[in-house]
Amino acid sequence: MAGILVAVFWAILVSFLAVALFRLARTLRAAGELVTRVTEEAVPLLAEAGATVRSANTQLARVDAIASDVQEVTANASALSSTVSTAFGGPLVKVAAFGYGVRRALGRNRGPAGDDGDVIVGGPVGGPAARAARAAGAAGARVPAARRGFSARRRKG
Repeated sequence: MAGILVAVFWAILVSFLAVALFRLARTLRAAGELVTRVTEEAVPLLAEAGATVRSANTQLARVDAIASDVQEVTANASALSSTVSTAFGGPLVKVAAFGYGVRRALGRNRGPAGDDGDVIVGGPVGGPAARAARAAGAAGARVPAARRGFSARRRKG
């Protein structure tokens, strides 16, 4: 009886091993086919990737050349700007200052009759009431125009 039990046990064990080996063989065959397909598709992909890298390298060389040209143009524009500023900046400032002086001088000559340019501090500001207040000697200190201009220039600078 023991021999029959051992024989049945071995038969069951061999059947399970046969089924496992059959499934393992089928899995190995499928893996082999998968590797074959991946290899067939990977080789052209790698060739395309190599071509893409070469093309990108060519484009990067072009971009590098363009960037160096842009840097050169920027340097030239900076040099031109400083040259123009040096050549025309000083004279333009002088012409503007002269024009301002002329306008200011002409503006003083066109003022109302009897206006000497003084300012009454603390008194009326303008119009007929201010003239009447000045004529009557209204309260407030008179500040000469020369001193007023000096203090205004001092505050600006």
